[in-house]
Amino acid sequence: MDTVIKTFSELTAAELYEILRTREAVFIVEQTCPYPEADGRDYDAVHYFYREPDGRVAAYLRLYPKAGEPGTIQVGRVVTAGTLRGTGLGRRILHEGVRYAIEKMGAERLYLEAQTYAVGFYEKEGFSVCSGEFLEDGIPHVRMRREAKLQSGRPDVPST
Repeated sequence: MDTVIKTFSELTAAELYEILRTREAVFIVEQTCPYPEADGRDYDAVHYFYREPDGRVAAYLRLYPKAGEPGTIQVGRVVTAGTLRGTGLGRRILHEGVRYAIEKMGAERLYLEAQTYAVGFYEKEGFSVCSGEFLEDGIPHVRMRREAKLQSGRPDVPST
């Protein structure tokens, strides 16, 4: 499995297709959420994903500057392909994505909007809930933040 890190303009047509296909399968079809998946943020994002030898996306997330908050990188569209869930790929890509945002993008803080059922997943990577619950596309979410600095005795970027 390859790790691929590219800006939008660096993605091949095949890579973009596989990214969108993976996101659509989970965020629209599986979650029965008939809202547009392509939201315009992909253009400014770093696309971080694991690619199978056949070109399929195994796990994915995107990182982009949060509008109006210099130094804050937003994490989004964290997804593991259905057959690979429970293998640790989601945790691994989140961990590596956070590290990339801090080391390569100069993140001072990270921000994300998590589906409420996944709060524990993000808390394990140092994120904390910073809002009440709200609906996005009909699904309960909360806002979460994480500083890039030391937290509770943890190094800002744990080793992998």
